[in-house]
Amino acid sequence: MLKSRVFLLIVAILIAITLILTAAFVLWNYMDKASSNPQEQALSSAGEVKPAKKSTPDEAKENTVILKDILTNLAANNRFIKASFAIEMENKKAKEEFEKLDFKMKAIIVQTLADMTPEQVQGSKGFDNLTSVLMNKMNPLLSSGKIKQIWITDSVLQ
Repeated sequence: MLKSRVFLLIVAILIAITLILTAAFVLWNYMDKASSNPQEQALSSAGEVKPAKKSTPDEAKENTVILKDILTNLAANNRFIKASFAIEMENKKAKEEFEKLDFKMKAIIVQTLADMTPEQVQGSKGFDNLTSVLMNKMNPLLSSGKIKQIWITDSVLQ
């Protein structure tokens, strides 16, 4: 009798393990298909985005604010950066609003750079990261339009 109870217990444990493994396998396949190819997902979501209206060079220049020679220390000791920015706005009203808030925008740039290390602001990846962080911090302050693009026009890292 004891042997039959042990046998039933072992069979029950094996069935439980089989069910758990089957559920894990099904879940794994489901999750794998959901995130199968990030490139395909990016392309499909990019296809849903409407392309921005191309502006003429004159419109771009007219809607651009220039912030020259912003100088600040970086997070590393005795290191600093001096940079100039060209910030292209969506429209003329947004440019006017940005110009009125230029002291806040400069403060955001200085604070953002002060939190970064020299390695974080070097190269094209560093510039891309910096401009995207700045856009995310500056755009919420604007109500008449948004920042279309930030260009780093000069940069000196010491």
